[in-house]
Amino acid sequence: MSKHFTLKQFRYFLAVCDAGSIAAAARLVNIAQSALTKSIQELETTLGTPLFERLPRGMELTQSGYRFEAKARQVISAVMQAGAINHDEKDELTGSLTIGVTSLMAGYCLADLVARFQRSYPGVKIDILEDSPPFLEHLLINGEVDIALMVANALDEQALQVETLSTSPNRVWMSSNHPLAEHGELTLALCAGTPLIVLEADRIEDMQRALWRRQGLTPDVKLRTSSLEAVRSLVGVGAGISILPDFLYRRWTLDAERIEVRKLRDAIPGTDIGLVRRRGARNRDVIDQFIQLARNPVSNARR
Repeated sequence: MSKHFTLKQFRYFLAVCDAGSIAAAARLVNIAQSALTKSIQELETTLGTPLFERLPRGMELTQSGYRFEAKARQVISAVMQAGAINHDEKDELTGSLTIGVTSLMAGYCLADLVARFQRSYPGVKIDILEDSPPFLEHLLINGEVDIALMVANALDEQALQVETLSTSPNRVWMSSNHPLAEHGELTLALCAGTPLIVLEADRIEDMQRALWRRQGLTPDVKLRTSSLEAVRSLVGVGAGISILPDFLYRRWTLDAERIEVRKLRDAIPGTDIGLVRRRGARNRDVIDQFIQLARNPVSNARR
């Protein structure tokens, strides 16, 4: 039997993915909660599988939901790009663009952005360079990289200009059967007494070290690793907890162990994801258009 979907269903589904609850998603797309709930239920009925688990604190994707999310974003992206087709001078943009990217951004934020830009401006040649944050800053200041996609907290704003695209709140990751999973929210003091798996990437460890110091706490660090999959796997089997930004969250590890997240009651800053360029660099149409496209992510599409 053929399956029929509407673009509204895709957009409403993605709104729930991004917002984490029906109430927040309804505000995001400006419709009644009952209408949004009905749309999700109809989508699940058509697909013949649940896309979300309904939990007291919100909605979480099932494994089928994660697979469908990837396809839904591709559909919405293609529709947005088709709607942008015209014959004005923007479509004839040519030139080159060198994008610097850190390892985390390469894995979680880069692909969709580059794909949408290439569909909109096929005449632009894109080169991508992956490196550590300090070296990318060096390349930006020297003019060897046009723009960099990176964690934008604590940059040298005298030399660099930041276009913040989003701020991802930090959550506590843990296995489903971890003792702390009984709590709806956690404090850093509670986390300090539990073995901690620390991700050494994109200055995340530096930001957290400063956070622990400000709170006067000393965490029980079990492992420091540059591998996010190592963090996932160890957290998934209950070897420890981790504090990481939400944009990295995937519910399942490679070993199919389930990971849950909890909010932190402490007021701590989120992780800024941004485009960084050298302050005072000459304006170029290709860079301006790349920034403009990045300001309008597919996940923010409305009805």
